[in-house]
Amino acid sequence: MEPVNIDKALASFDELWSPRIVTNVNDYDIRLAKVKGEHVWHVHEDTDEFFLVLDGELDIALRDRTVRLGRGDVFVVPRGAEHKPSSEHGAHIMVVEPTGTLSVGDRHDEVPDHVDATTGHPLTLP
Repeated sequence: MEPVNIDKALASFDELWSPRIVTNVNDYDIRLAKVKGEHVWHVHEDTDEFFLVLDGELDIALRDRTVRLGRGDVFVVPRGAEHKPSSEHGAHIMVVEPTGTLSVGDRHDEVPDHVDATTGHPLTLP
């Protein structure tokens, strides 16, 4: 395994809501994503979801409130909690979740065309 520079990793793709797997730690993926606009209401029944905002602002709507995260902020959505990430002006985020976890969860609203329903794409650096 070689070191991965996060800025170079983020510069290697343009797709929104389409996470790239930077590395794995035990049975967890460390994913980077560029986001803008709205994701989809969804829930992960059996796992928490860790978010770290690297740049910009990310809102995570929960059924009872909305959490606003800025650069350097972390938040964990507990397993079983319906949530909908969004970013009005765009953000770069890191997400940590078990390998194979679908980005739109186990249950979700209809997935719009701009959201990639994936378990993550391998990071390809030049």
